[in-house]
Amino acid sequence: MGGCSSGRRQKGRGAPIDAAVYTFVQTHYVEILSVAPSILLLIGVASAIGVDPYLRKRQKQAMLLICVLVFSLIAQNFLDNLLTAGASAIGLRTANSVYGYCIRPVILLLFLYVTCPERRFRLEWVLIGINAAIYLTALFSDICFSIDANNRYQGGTIPWLSSSCLVVSLVLLAELVVLTIREYRSFARKEVWIPLFVVAVILLALLADSHVGNVEQPVSFLTIAIVLGCTLYYFWLHLQLVREHERALAAEQRIQIMMTQIQPHFLYNTLSTIRSLCLTSPEAAARTIEQFSSYLRQNLDTLNQPSLIPFVKELEHTRIYAEIEMQMFPYIHVDYDIESDDFMLPVLTVQPLVENAIRHGVRAKEDGRIRIQAKEVTGGHAVVISDNGLGFDLDAASGAQGTHIGIANVRERVERQCGGTLTIESAPGEGATATVFIPS
Repeated sequence: MGGCSSGRRQKGRGAPIDAAVYTFVQTHYVEILSVAPSILLLIGVASAIGVDPYLRKRQKQAMLLICVLVFSLIAQNFLDNLLTAGASAIGLRTANSVYGYCIRPVILLLFLYVTCPERRFRLEWVLIGINAAIYLTALFSDICFSIDANNRYQGGTIPWLSSSCLVVSLVLLAELVVLTIREYRSFARKEVWIPLFVVAVILLALLADSHVGNVEQPVSFLTIAIVLGCTLYYFWLHLQLVREHERALAAEQRIQIMMTQIQPHFLYNTLSTIRSLCLTSPEAAARTIEQFSSYLRQNLDTLNQPSLIPFVKELEHTRIYAEIEMQMFPYIHVDYDIESDDFMLPVLTVQPLVENAIRHGVRAKEDGRIRIQAKEVTGGHAVVISDNGLGFDLDAASGAQGTHIGIANVRERVERQCGGTLTIESAPGEGATATVFIPS
């Protein structure tokens, strides 16, 4: 019985609270509905940030803290609107206003941390500390601002102090624009409008808030602009980080390509050939050494090459490789039929296909021949590498591991980097033909 009695007492105490909440919601449902979209958008952004694999730890922490502070700013705006329209509560309204003025520059500073996570921004923290000290004087003085007996906001006895938040915020916004453009200038410039748009929206919101007057605002234009800015800035930053990740993958891929092309057997065979030529033909040995060093140098240079290079440069690298192979295997012949060479293609596109033709096709032939054609076709250019080698079964080769090593890599890069295609035609005993199409 004692337990039931306790339960009744708890229910009796909760009823007035539930009734008060219901009355509050019923009275202020319009204001609540007006802030709901901002809150839901903020929750969505925070959820995305929490699972984003591209953000660095400090960037993720800064963005999540921004979301928390913006949420508190929405609550501050909502409370300020209630206190303005309700009964006079000078002390509470003053403290609430002080919090709003102090927290806005902090949010902007956190955006700087997102842009440059390794910097400490000591000077900026000093400015924010000065700004907070100025507004905290409102708790015991009217030099900055005050709330009078009629519950109306009044400027301070030192007018310029009440503009501290605006001045510091403008300084931080200007720095944010400069750092954003500087840090991400190597990325897509067509997207730089996003952070600049965010800054413009915040400035317009400041101007709009200054002309509102006594109209009730559950959430100020500035707070709405900050929520929007937080969302857009996160998506923009995500795009930049994804591109940075793709660049890192591309660099790693170039290293893998280079290592793939410098095969141990090719190194050993070339060195053995040079050694033999030193005894029989020193001039040929010197020429082969020069070609081999040029081949290695160009492979290493691919680490710093842009994704697309002129075809003539790729063809030169292929010629050097083919001459070394023909020096080692005199029964191999490589012919060239170049009708058009004024186009770009991914680095190390032709040479790996020629290497495959030599290694898996013509080395086993008494008269192995490879033909390299480059011509203009409808919609672009075509590079055709054909051989009279052993050929292979396309279905069997597609499922084999380690066979025809360069084909899959070349196809992926041609498709992704220039929207081209790589097609292979072959049959056992009938040689093979690889066609690279590069669209104009």
